[in-house]
Amino acid sequence: MPPAVKPADNPDLPGVTIIVCAWNELDNLRALLPLLDQQIYPNFEVLVMDDRSSDGTKEFLERSAGAFRHVRFIRIDREHEHVTPKKYALTIGIRQATHDIVLLTDADCRPAGDSWLAGMAGRLANPRVQIVLGFGPYLRHPDNRWLNRLIRYETLYTAVQYFSLALAGIPYMGVGRNLLYRRQLFLNNKGFYTHIRVMGGDDDLFINEVATSRNTTVSLHPETFTWSSPKETFAAWRHQKRRHLSVGKHYRTRNKLWLGVLSVTHILSWMTGPVVVALTSARVLTEGFPALVTHPQGQLLLAVSGLFLFRLLAFWGVVGRISYRLGRTVHWAGIPVMDLVLSIYYAVMGFVTLRPRRNRHRMTWR
Repeated sequence: MPPAVKPADNPDLPGVTIIVCAWNELDNLRALLPLLDQQIYPNFEVLVMDDRSSDGTKEFLERSAGAFRHVRFIRIDREHEHVTPKKYALTIGIRQATHDIVLLTDADCRPAGDSWLAGMAGRLANPRVQIVLGFGPYLRHPDNRWLNRLIRYETLYTAVQYFSLALAGIPYMGVGRNLLYRRQLFLNNKGFYTHIRVMGGDDDLFINEVATSRNTTVSLHPETFTWSSPKETFAAWRHQKRRHLSVGKHYRTRNKLWLGVLSVTHILSWMTGPVVVALTSARVLTEGFPALVTHPQGQLLLAVSGLFLFRLLAFWGVVGRISYRLGRTVHWAGIPVMDLVLSIYYAVMGFVTLRPRRNRHRMTWR
């Protein structure tokens, strides 16, 4: 695959501010900042928003920022009641950005290479484009293999949804691990004003508000990915996903309808499909195929079984191909099993998320 963009051939590429919000991310910043500072791009800065870190991040940045060509930082010393911490940090960072284009990533992410920035910014060649949706897959880990596979598959499945709808002219979300937009778009929208107290949504809710078919594009080149390590325990991942799912209720109505129909059909296909296929197979064995075809109930069983198998094979082929395109996120052979497990997880989490509870734990922004 050819490179996403060649910075040397594009001297007029616009200036970009890379913003990284960090809360007690000392080890990650030590690994990430050299990678960001070495991006091959004519005009950019790296702005680290140190959000009340107590792990030595402040001292590290004070000592080391001068050693990097493009890095500077802003320290935030306290929380503010009117806004959630990460949204406050991002708002200050975007307002203080030197350049009119901001590229967001997290401290635990790693760009695929030194052309990440150039590839993402290169998607702004069309002046009407104001938003570039990037991909942030998770790394394979030998430990907790089943959890790791599930997380990687769920990330791919989500990407298939928001990339496909964006390409169809219905963008509805992006991920803050890899997201670029024009600073003026943020300011014109009054930032995160409409969901300023919602924990989370600094990426997907903002994009849900401002993205249109004309101002949004996607970046699918592997050089423009950012990779990160997934959660290592099911409890930690469940906490993260519960926060993500709770944000979805603030989406536009049409987006909630799209996603609701998709989730319901996904779950129902796995709840009913295998049962119907098993019943059909049993009747074929006992009565024979000709008898099944001539009986109305048998015809219905055959039709439903055929629809389920068609959906399974088509989905398997399409998602397998997309996975190959998106950095081989998951192995094609495991897609059906992971899809079944994910449907069960969505059914359970949908019930847990919607069930009212008296004592809710406070959710952090990570």
